[in-house]
Amino acid sequence: MSKCKKVNISNKARMELHDALSLTDAEISINTLPAGECVPFVHCHKNNEEIYGIISGSGKVIIDGDEVQLIAGDWLKITPTQKRQFFASINESITFVCVQVKENSLETFTMSDAEVIQ
Repeated sequence: MSKCKKVNISNKARMELHDALSLTDAEISINTLPAGECVPFVHCHKNNEEIYGIISGSGKVIIDGDEVQLIAGDWLKITPTQKRQFFASINESITFVCVQVKENSLETFTMSDAEVIQ
């Protein structure tokens, strides 16, 4: 496991994995918003799209003024320039993973990049 890295996020409200795992081409964070709370700012990006996966709970995201309801199991991609802000529902926290990568940077994926070794 010398080239692999492992980290345990425990019960942290926010954990960025870039430094913890020495990531080279992505930023991944795990985020928990308590019931009734929100990310305290609206943001967008210059180059990076974000992929969000809702792990547990419920809430909403407002993207360019449009409200999208979120529940566990939902995944969404937001383009760099779209303005976004996440909110937990009033009665329930929300935990989500965010993967941030440069838009249009993926050259190969899944089976086209995999090599089966038997």
